[in-house]
Amino acid sequence: MSFFGFGQSVEVEILLSDAESRKRAEHKTEDGKKEKYFLFYDGETVSGKVSLVLKNPNKRLEHQGIKIEFIGQIELYYDRGNHHEFVSLVKDLARPGEITQSQAFDFEFTHVEKPYESYTGQNVKLRYFLRATISRRLNDVVKEMDIVVHTLSTYPELNSSIKMEVGIEDCLHIEFEYNKSKYHLKDVIVGKIYFLLVRIKIKHMEIDIIKRETTGTGPNVYHENDTIAKYEIMDGAPVRGESIPIRLFLAGYELTPTMRDINKKFSVRYYLNLVLIDEEERRYFKQQEVVLWRKGDIVRKSMSHQAAIASQRFEGTASLGEVRTPSQLPNNSRQ
Repeated sequence: MSFFGFGQSVEVEILLSDAESRKRAEHKTEDGKKEKYFLFYDGETVSGKVSLVLKNPNKRLEHQGIKIEFIGQIELYYDRGNHHEFVSLVKDLARPGEITQSQAFDFEFTHVEKPYESYTGQNVKLRYFLRATISRRLNDVVKEMDIVVHTLSTYPELNSSIKMEVGIEDCLHIEFEYNKSKYHLKDVIVGKIYFLLVRIKIKHMEIDIIKRETTGTGPNVYHENDTIAKYEIMDGAPVRGESIPIRLFLAGYELTPTMRDINKKFSVRYYLNLVLIDEEERRYFKQQEVVLWRKGDIVRKSMSHQAAIASQRFEGTASLGEVRTPSQLPNNSRQ
């Protein structure tokens, strides 16, 4: 960023000390585009330098102080004037004075707490950024640099299966079961659907993954539902006693971890929505919340191997209602 004032202008740049080796992650911007940002995790140190390049080397730059901030903030789109900061750290780089030549200032924020995952939604944005400021009497010179934060979770100790029923008295009775209730972002949803009673003509069945974003509190609560995926289970009429397997890979979809009551400002939850459509275009559905979580990088295994493991866990030695939890099984799933 350049500042054009009385005789002198300066270009400010923020450079991370580990920029060459630090991993980058894609993140969606407000306009829906994807850009790559430096990736950080909770507790990691953020360090580097602020570079000031004077455009006119024969003229000085007067200032009222130079500082850099590390900020984590939540912005609600319907209340853009208010930024809710949950992390705010400041380092003074220079006292008031003047700069006569280009120079750089080192900074370090040690073991920074970054409690929440970066998120850009339909009504809310959670972002982390560095902001360098040269204070001036008339106009401050400001440069910002966004980073992305991912939150990692450990493998859930308790991860019971989900078993539910959909029924219309004397017309339809369906049981469906998913192998667990908590899935990491690259996981496979494995399940079965059992038709116990079918007296209406079903022509189509699908599972939808729905993301529900909730913002605000009290009377000013906004809900936004977004269908992330549609997975066709069958096309045609089922018969009594039939069972249909489900195998849905999550890796191909844009998902985030489940977020609950983030800084008392917003939540992001995910649901599996079982949809049945009969020949008269009537829709029947049953919704079940699932928890999504992010795990760290491990040795990758092939998709087919992952699916086989998930299938064995769900269909192998375990009968209905006796699906073993991950604490009873070796953790062979891939990132």
